[in-house]
Amino acid sequence: MSSESTEVWTGWYRDRGGAEAIVITAGGGQLATRIRGIEYTGASFDSLRADDGAGETLTGCVLEWDLPLPVVSEGATKQATLSCLLTLGERTDLNLTLHYAGAAFESGLAGPDFTEALNRVHAQLPPGTEFAGRATVSA
Repeated sequence: MSSESTEVWTGWYRDRGGAEAIVITAGGGQLATRIRGIEYTGASFDSLRADDGAGETLTGCVLEWDLPLPVVSEGATKQATLSCLLTLGERTDLNLTLHYAGAAFESGLAGPDFTEALNRVHAQLPPGTEFAGRATVSA
């Protein structure tokens, strides 16, 4: 994702207190979301901090969101969806699943590294298949 554009993704926040729909914005090297009335911002998902003065990071929760990720194969660009599941707790674990051409390609747990997880997904795609506008969000 380039720093000149802002992207908006919808998803879910879940913790012991329940679940709620969220909107995640990403642009200019920053991520932001509002959870239970508190705005969280940071350079990566595992560094999201509350803007309420306390500055606490998100932990003990799960974030889920989907983002469109065009895929180029045989010279044609086709729409795919990248489903992201991020667990923030004692460990940070990210699992990506690309839904493309009627199949699902999973990264498995990849720690907090979005690029590593995306590379794991890419390695499973048919030869000559590439991501158009490769996503660079960090977990």
